[in-house]
Amino acid sequence: MLIGMGAEAKVVLEGERVIKKRISKRYRIPQLDSSLRKERTRAEAKLTSAARKLGIPTPIIYGIGDYHIEFEYLDGPLLRDCIDEELSREAGRLTAKLHMGGIVHGDLTTSNFILSRGRLFLIDFGLSSFDSTLEGFGMDVHLYIQSVRATHVREELVDAFKDGYSSEFSKAEQVFERVREIERRRRYL
Repeated sequence: MLIGMGAEAKVVLEGERVIKKRISKRYRIPQLDSSLRKERTRAEAKLTSAARKLGIPTPIIYGIGDYHIEFEYLDGPLLRDCIDEELSREAGRLTAKLHMGGIVHGDLTTSNFILSRGRLFLIDFGLSSFDSTLEGFGMDVHLYIQSVRATHVREELVDAFKDGYSSEFSKAEQVFERVREIERRRRYL
């Protein structure tokens, strides 16, 4: 059963497993397409596992193929559908741990957290990278804040995220300053 479709992959549920399949792009040279899909599949699995080793709840990986990853199925709502201040604060704490481990998610939105078994899980590391720059951290935080403001229009959810992030990460204020710079740059685009 198809449960999600993105620009790079389709996500299907097969029994108790979620399978993310990277789809071929007809506009690419076949050898390049194959190489990119394999590389991105391996990178996503590696970054998901690295985040898990940092203590961030992620789905368990059951298997990896050339163009697919088999994950544990997490039953529960996306954060965007159940968000409150406590959950946003926890998202901030998890994001800080991710950043302290030198990982940038790349698509940090309320649609990439799932509440399952009483815990918040971070999913979809397809755009993630090993990155310890303030710019990378700032873009992640900026994306999360924008996703909250676009769908919930409740500034206390942003404040709760920042509280959680600050409680874990000593460089939080530097990251927030970079977020302000990113927001200023975006105004002139």
